[in-house]
Amino acid sequence: MKSWQIQVNTAYKSVFSDSIKKRFEKATLWLSIIGFIIHLSLIYLKRAQLFDFPFEDSLLNDPISAIYTPFSIILIFEIYLLVLNLPRSFTTSVSKQFEIISLILIRRIFADIPKLNLNTDWFTNVANLQLIYDVLGVLALYYLIHLFNKGRLKLPKKPVDANIKRFVSSKKAVSIILLAVLIVISFVSLFGWLNNLFFDQVAVDINNVFFNEFFSILILADVFILLLSFQYTEQYSQLIRNTGFVICTILIRLSFGAPALTNVLLIISSVIFGLLILSIYNLIEAPKIKISS
Repeated sequence: MKSWQIQVNTAYKSVFSDSIKKRFEKATLWLSIIGFIIHLSLIYLKRAQLFDFPFEDSLLNDPISAIYTPFSIILIFEIYLLVLNLPRSFTTSVSKQFEIISLILIRRIFADIPKLNLNTDWFTNVANLQLIYDVLGVLALYYLIHLFNKGRLKLPKKPVDANIKRFVSSKKAVSIILLAVLIVISFVSLFGWLNNLFFDQVAVDINNVFFNEFFSILILADVFILLLSFQYTEQYSQLIRNTGFVICTILIRLSFGAPALTNVLLIISSVIFGLLILSIYNLIEAPKIKISS
């Protein structure tokens, strides 16, 4: 093992150690509870007109919206797990991406509920339709991710040689850099959102805060890992599979700029595309396993 591999592996082990993961998990739990209580308190303060908010936000109109905050905090932990799992395999990484986007969709449902209008024709109201799209989208994603994870378990176990170890070390380096970049982006996004809210008094769509930039950076990280993989594998099926997973990330990123139904369809198409890529890859690799055995 080369010296740079030892340094990267040591740094990765320090940054993503089990003790740090457990602390982060515990902090996520407590911050979720505290965030929920604070959000709920702000809603009732607004209802009682005990506090004057310099902006109008639908997330402060209904107690159900308070669930939005703990989900946002849980998503931060899920992103940490995604970066943690990045060196393991492309398939594990893309599975975490699908889980994250499904949680984002679930979180959006709690923002959709206060916007419902039950006194009008359900199918002519934009907010009502958005809730239908999101609920059906979550159900579809839940089942598709289940199928994807089943396919992931069928992947052949390959021997770990020197080339694979170097590739894993390279991906660990990408994970460390990616974590640092995401921390900076999260603070910049939070500052920008608070600045728009309190100084410009403009309510930016909070559903897109940070995650636009997150998936853009993730695409770059995936492409970089894909390029690194060319050095360690010449298998056509594996290169196509990894390239297909990058396309899945791009489709997810595109969904953030799409309206209503198109948004949900792009997310679902991303998971379907990933599932098909994985299924075809398993079909190609299965005969090889039988021959070698």
